[in-house]
Amino acid sequence: MDDQILQKYLNKGNFPVVVKEKKKYLMYEGIQDRYVYILKDGIIKTSVISRDGREFNLRYITGLEIVSLLKDEYSQFIDSPFNIRIESEKAELYQIDRVQFWKDVNESEELQLYVKDYYRVRLLYAMKKLQQMLMNGKFGAVCTQLYDLYESFGVDTSEGILIDFVVTNEEIAHFCGIASASSVNRMMQQLKDSGAIEMRKRKILIKDLEAIKENIIF
Repeated sequence: MDDQILQKYLNKGNFPVVVKEKKKYLMYEGIQDRYVYILKDGIIKTSVISRDGREFNLRYITGLEIVSLLKDEYSQFIDSPFNIRIESEKAELYQIDRVQFWKDVNESEELQLYVKDYYRVRLLYAMKKLQQMLMNGKFGAVCTQLYDLYESFGVDTSEGILIDFVVTNEEIAHFCGIASASSVNRMMQQLKDSGAIEMRKRKILIKDLEAIKENIIF
């Protein structure tokens, strides 16, 4: 996606920016909201709640991106399709009236192309994630999530690739659809014992990325 198109629109619109602190929710699944939110700065997490009350994490979002699903163009209020929680110390988000946003999109060919590309990229990501979850098993799902964390937060160091963001085993379990964090504990210990990862001040250090990739069907 060409983020310059979105940034140009935001600069021109002079939209208000809301600031949320860590662990605060921007939106709750099923609760109505009248705005489109676009992440300006920070880290947020999207998740849904299953029928039995368990949380299933969808993804972390770190860059300039529309973070609330757009749905139809004309309804003033929509039900939020998922939870959005702040994961960094704070996050700044542009807040745009959703009817106004769609009016602006329909009047701009550039924005129309951006929105189409947005949907395409999100659909491909969802399909890829579903495929990896179904085909890799629980251990492969954990490795898949570690690889996603590497792509989002990985920083090269002399010792390996540091996931420069604190992610608990419980959160990894929620990303992988695993009911118990203790199951993830055992799999993470297996990766530690094999030398694939180490822990550095609660952060994951990937020592052998290829060993992790061997457990993933791409």
